[in-house]
Amino acid sequence: MITIEQLKDVKERTDALRRYLDIDGKKIQVEEEQLRTQAPGFWDDQKKAEAQMKLVKDLQKWIDDYNEVKTLADELELSFDFYKEELVTEGDVDAAYAKASEAVEALELKNMLRDEADQMACVLKINSGAGGTESQDWASMLMRMYLRYAETNGYKATIANLQEGDEAGIKTCTINIEGDFAYGYLKGENGVHRLVRVSPYNAQGKRMTSFASVFVTPLVDDSIEVNILPACISWDTFRSGGAGGQNVNKVESGVRLRYQYKDPYTGEEEEILIENTETRDQPKNRENAMRQLRSILYDKELQHRMAEQAKVEAGKKKIEWGSQIRSYVFDDRRVKDHRTNYQTSDVNGVMDGKIDDFIKAYLMEFSSQES
Repeated sequence: MITIEQLKDVKERTDALRRYLDIDGKKIQVEEEQLRTQAPGFWDDQKKAEAQMKLVKDLQKWIDDYNEVKTLADELELSFDFYKEELVTEGDVDAAYAKASEAVEALELKNMLRDEADQMACVLKINSGAGGTESQDWASMLMRMYLRYAETNGYKATIANLQEGDEAGIKTCTINIEGDFAYGYLKGENGVHRLVRVSPYNAQGKRMTSFASVFVTPLVDDSIEVNILPACISWDTFRSGGAGGQNVNKVESGVRLRYQYKDPYTGEEEEILIENTETRDQPKNRENAMRQLRSILYDKELQHRMAEQAKVEAGKKKIEWGSQIRSYVFDDRRVKDHRTNYQTSDVNGVMDGKIDDFIKAYLMEFSSQES
């Protein structure tokens, strides 16, 4: 049975959320923005109109989310009072507390995602490390983990590109994950993921270590202005499909985009290579590849801003993109994040997509340093 202090804590955090989120201000703003949608000729500029409708929807979502938290907090208080009158059981009160505190925590977490890119969809790319079949198998396990995470959280996940391993697993894959705040929640997955296990591919049953890298970038849409130089783009086409039989695509629908990028801040040059085999429609794949290019260029600008901010706030802990972030030790039943020191023994749950606690620990420790 919960205590009166736990009830007070939920109520105080709910009231604090109303202030932090400026719910009263958002209600006024929604009314004002909705009035703009009723103006004559509103749909004459469809792109601008859709952006306006999205603004209204996003504002309303914050209000709806808060109202849900407030309702659960009120129900908890009511059940606490009913328990005194022996109208409900201890179990009923505890269940109401669990629902209310979970909702409060989820909204507090979402409130940490304040950067422009946080609310966007994301592109998640997995590359297997050195080690052949071992690391390629590990990369495929990570792919399944993120696909399950997306499914559990109601995100739309689409595999934009997939290169299978020589014997098992995958060499690389690119997944578009679409839904509110997908980038905000998954940005902390950037880095090297390390697996330690007794290898099923080793006849001596030795303990092996494998690595795979994960890169997460915001998936930008046409409403985000990104400077792309047409002269720096070149295209190749290729046949996409499986190993043979009916899966062979006899048309060159796969596209390979090469972009000669010059960093405007450092002058360094590099070639950005994007492959897309998402559909059997070459123009559609070209469109998807261009979208990914916009996302990569947008992310480079974001990283520059983060680096500049890090110089100004030199006293704050720096998060190195691409560093080893997490170890998955199967034999010891342990998954540990090296940045936050959060760990769990539920290895099967993690590999089944239950990574919310790692995401929460990361945001709790680092979100205030990014904003």
